Amino acid sequence: MKNSMRTVFLMALVGALFLLVGNVLGGQGGMVIAFIFAMLMNFFSYWYSDKMVLKMYRAKEVTRENAPQFYGMVEDLARRADLPMPKVYIIPQQQPNAFATGRNPQNAAVAATQGILQSLNERELRGVMAHELAHIKNRDILTQTIVTAFVSAITMISQFAIFLPIGRGGGDGPNPIVLLLTLILAPLAAGMLQAAISRTREFEADRVGAEICGSAESLANALKKIQASVQQMPMQASETAQRSTAHMFPVNPFSARGMSKLFSTHPDTGLRIRKLMNMEKTGVYS
Repeated sequence: MKNSMRTVFLMALVGALFLLVGNVLGGQGGMVIAFIFAMLMNFFSYWYSDKMVLKMYRAKEVTRENAPQFYGMVEDLARRADLPMPKVYIIPQQQPNAFATGRNPQNAAVAATQGILQSLNERELRGVMAHELAHIKNRDILTQTIVTAFVSAITMISQFAIFLPIGRGGGDGPNPIVLLLTLILAPLAAGMLQAAISRTREFEADRVGAEICGSAESLANALKKIQASVQQMPMQASETAQRSTAHMFPVNPFSARGMSKLFSTHPDTGLRIRKLMNMEKTGVYS
C-alpha cells in the first residue's frame, strides 16, 4: 500500500510538472498539450515502461533451453521467495550489474549483464538475483520503472525544448526561460524524482534478498565486487539511460560519471556491506 501511494504521488507530481512546463512554453495551449502528454505518459509508463527499460539495454530474453544454469538459479530463488517465475534477460554489457522491472510480481522480469555472469561465483550471483527478486517481492519495481519513464521523458523534453518554436522571444534565439528549463530545471527535476524513491528500499532489498538466498555474506561479497568494477568498467549507455535508470541497479553503474554525481540514488555500499556482514554473524540486519 505504501509503494502504491508513492507511485500515485509520483504520477501526480510529474503531471503537475508537465503542466507547469507547458504553461511556460506555450501558455494555455501549451498546458492543454502538456495535459494530454501527461495522461498518455501515465498510461504508457504503467503498461510499457518495463519494455522500454529492457530495450534501452538491448536485453535479450533467455529460457531454460539456452541458459539452463542461470534460468534454473532464478527459478529456484523465485520458488524460495514464493514468487511467480519472472521473465529472465541477459544484457550485453561487461560491467557486472543487474536489475528487476515490471508492474507487479505477475508481470516481472529480471535482467543480468554478461559481465556479472562471468565475474561472480555462483553464491555471489545468487545473492544479487535474490536482491532483485526482493525488489519484486517488496513491490518496488513499479515505482522504479515508472520513474525511469518519467525521467526519460523529462530528459527528452529538455533536449528538444531549445529547438521548439514555442516559448521563443522576439529575437532569433530561444527564450532565456527555455534555456533555463533546459540547463537547470529539467535535470534538477529528474534528479529529484529519483531521490524521491527512498533509498531505504535498497537496505530492505538487501535484507530480504539475504533471507531468500540464505547467505548475507554472499550478497555482501557481490556488492563489493560490483562496486569495484563500476569504477573501472563504465556501463555503456545513452545520456538518457544514465539519468533515468541509475536507481534500478543494486549499485549505481554511473556513480562516477556526469549527472549521477549530483544526486545519490543509493546508500553507501560500505554501509550496506557492514549491515549484511552483521546479519551473517548475528542474524539481525542492523
